[in-house]
Amino acid sequence: MRNTWDFFSTERIVFGNGAIQQLDSILQRLKAKNVLLITDPGIKQAGIVDKVVALLEQANYHTVVYDQVVPEPPVESAMDCYKFAKSQMETDAVIGLGGGSSIDMAKVVSLLVAYGGHPLDYYGGENQVPGPIAPLVAIPTTAGTGSEVTSVAVLTDVENNLKVGISDNFLRPTVALVDPELTVGLPAYVTACSGIDALAHAIEAYTAKPSSYIQAEGNILFQGSMPISDALAYRAIELIVDNLALAVQQGSNLEARSNMLLGSLLAGMSFSNAGTAAAHALAYPIGGLIKSPHGEVTGLLLPYVMEFNTGVETEKMVKISEAFGINSEGLSKKEVALAASTAVLNLLEEIGLPTHLSEIGIKEEDIPEIAEKTLQIDRLVRNNPRVPTQRGLEALLRKAL
Repeated sequence: MRNTWDFFSTERIVFGNGAIQQLDSILQRLKAKNVLLITDPGIKQAGIVDKVVALLEQANYHTVVYDQVVPEPPVESAMDCYKFAKSQMETDAVIGLGGGSSIDMAKVVSLLVAYGGHPLDYYGGENQVPGPIAPLVAIPTTAGTGSEVTSVAVLTDVENNLKVGISDNFLRPTVALVDPELTVGLPAYVTACSGIDALAHAIEAYTAKPSSYIQAEGNILFQGSMPISDALAYRAIELIVDNLALAVQQGSNLEARSNMLLGSLLAGMSFSNAGTAAAHALAYPIGGLIKSPHGEVTGLLLPYVMEFNTGVETEKMVKISEAFGINSEGLSKKEVALAASTAVLNLLEEIGLPTHLSEIGIKEEDIPEIAEKTLQIDRLVRNNPRVPTQRGLEALLRKAL
């Protein structure tokens, strides 16, 4: 039994409409002059990069822009970005501008700027990062990953068809600069995929095995549910449940966008301490087999994992049902708890996302390998309130097929 828990967070969070105007004062506090801006072609095309670069030029920063980040970035692309930056200047600070892929890439490059080497040198277990990374300002343009406050960076190991995560509290950005106005132009499909990922973060952190009963020795990154993570996760669930469909259907609704961004932020603060569980563990090997966005995969798996866990985590599933506004009159506690997973399935349909693995290209013959690879991701599997087994995961996957 573990007797203590820790709670870690990003040093500073700046949140609100127009928050981007504070970028200069933030960089001044970091004593930065040479700034590497990491982003993707879509953000460049949307004009957001030009807006940020104009602010930097106005304040006389030497800025180098890398705008070639792709979704689920390959490990080697992080090396390409690092080599590109190194050939241009000595980097004082890194800005990650965009969705989770751009911010994750910025985390890895900040790590390489500080210590050199190759991204895979830091993969394989927790606490592999030697110390603080180069100063990093994370500016999210999607409400989903919560990467602006988390301790994880995910890349794709193309050779082994697997997502790899580098996990360490030193990877948390120095500043999360969160401006809802930057998310207004996000397409409906991207809004849906990123938003359901944030819900998966919140629900898996909230229903994770209590920290006292996590079976692991020493300092661990994902510690199981604890009072602070529970409070943050449940508020995130409420915000996302009330605003996700609205943000998908009404992309210019700034209030819905702001609530989604706050929900994503709170979910990120929660799961980066408590951890996620089986839905995210299953998503790693599945993500290596198909090209669907990470959020689409975790969102699809979420209701099936919730149903799998309901018998063990009944009380919290009842609370999730309450967040969805489910009328419990005449229902047993177990029925109310099971209604939570049904509510998530209904939400997936409402926002136009797939509800079966066959829709994204998974086949029956893939199931044993997915289950086997999932069980090897101990830092997530140990968090699941119901102990996953090969047989249990295969049954879950067949139900989701």
